[in-house]
Amino acid sequence: MAISRRAFLQAAGVGATAVAAAACSPNGGPGPVSSTSTSPTPTTTTRPPAVPPNWDKLRGQLAGKLVLPADPAYETAKLAYNPLFDSRKPAAVAQVANPSDVQACVALAYASRIPIAARSGGHSYVGYSTPDSGLVVDLGGMKDVQVQPDGTATIGAGARMMDVYAALANAGRCLPAGSCPTVGIGGLTLGGGVGVLTTKFGLTCDKLVSAQIVTGDGKLRTVSASQEPDLFWALRGGGGGNFGIVTSFTFRTEEAPQLTVFQLQFPGGSVADVLGGWQQFIATAPDELWTTMGVSGGNPSTCRINGCFVGSPTGLNPLLNKLIAATGTQPTNRYTLSKSYVDAMKYFGGCASYSNAQCTPSWNGNGVLKRESFTATSRVLAKPLSDPAKFAEVMAGRSGMDVLLDSIGGAAGRVGATETAFPHRGALATAQIYQGSTAASARTAVGEVRDNLGAVIGDGAYVNYIDASLADWGTAYYGPNLPKLRKVAQQYDPDGVLSFEQSVAKA
Repeated sequence: MAISRRAFLQAAGVGATAVAAAACSPNGGPGPVSSTSTSPTPTTTTRPPAVPPNWDKLRGQLAGKLVLPADPAYETAKLAYNPLFDSRKPAAVAQVANPSDVQACVALAYASRIPIAARSGGHSYVGYSTPDSGLVVDLGGMKDVQVQPDGTATIGAGARMMDVYAALANAGRCLPAGSCPTVGIGGLTLGGGVGVLTTKFGLTCDKLVSAQIVTGDGKLRTVSASQEPDLFWALRGGGGGNFGIVTSFTFRTEEAPQLTVFQLQFPGGSVADVLGGWQQFIATAPDELWTTMGVSGGNPSTCRINGCFVGSPTGLNPLLNKLIAATGTQPTNRYTLSKSYVDAMKYFGGCASYSNAQCTPSWNGNGVLKRESFTATSRVLAKPLSDPAKFAEVMAGRSGMDVLLDSIGGAAGRVGATETAFPHRGALATAQIYQGSTAASARTAVGEVRDNLGAVIGDGAYVNYIDASLADWGTAYYGPNLPKLRKVAQQYDPDGVLSFEQSVAKA
């Protein structure tokens, strides 16, 4: 049996109608370097005229593989997660094996001026990791997870979340991160990283200690709080693809705890009451309790609250009683399950009945998880709503539409809004708006709900749910951090080698 995003979103707390949820140029251009640069200020270059891409030369430079349209492997190699982007025709897919491979790709893009994009998991909501006529830098071969005795873990930028969770669990460690098992660690971290342990341990980017990155000027750099700190700041929430191609991340990890997962299902028509109580409850809930409220539009709309508790059911149940009392609504179904860290992650990923190896992609791997068609976007619930009924009104009659409100308080909320590039500190939740279709009608409907919810809950948005049609997207994603992010992008990619439609430099 294949597991779909439908199963993921159902596990995350939505109704039954839900669909689960980048050789030195003689002209001064970038090229591979043999050692890591620690120069704090890159040199702005004068970019020479474009030359045709030399694919034979690139193929000879790579330790990995170069896949061109004429190659038998091309049709599979170019695939992203969402079939919506299957019609796109990248000029090549470089399946890179090491940082030098990435540098060679950036050098080619610099010289030829073709689009270049890194792909970690291939989940970009608008397909930015599959550029038409561009070069895809597929990081999937760089997925090692190495856990050190001090608990730090160095993770290749091509690792998917199931790779990460399984390797960390084997070492008795954990990392707060996303739920979908085929999502890549790269895009998740660079956009912030909301997940089921966010309130206890913070965002994924909050655990980042250092990273290796090939910047737009072609240099391989190690960045941290003490090495090129502005770039390190930008990598923690500034979005994927904006400053370079990260090749590895080093994180602080935590001891893997025993967890309890739960679900409360509420009767139809109770969205306003449940939302009102939930938003008040989570504002003072202990860090150990993370919740997500899922709303499925319809007549009537329905809702559930799912979550994860760091501890036992005995410790969780009194908290659930208080949550239910705050909503003033008795759930029609309530259950709790005690699980190990890795099993809880598989539960939220919709593959609890599968082995770790099975809980991986089928389209470019040996797992059973399949690709899915969907349309999605986001808003951010900045503060409690004075009239939750207005939220319910937006969802009324929206059959097949789901909104997931993932809480981002606790440890994540105690970081300042400008301490990292992720600006939504102090907000209650991110709101993922999702419909399991790519039809024009679905795209229109998702946009309408996004805009209507924006008028109710605020016009912020989460960059990991990137949306090409979002108005004033730079401010929505980055808030007060946008001016500094622009400066960092200009500093490390002065020629716009990594530029794309919604790159920071264009905001």
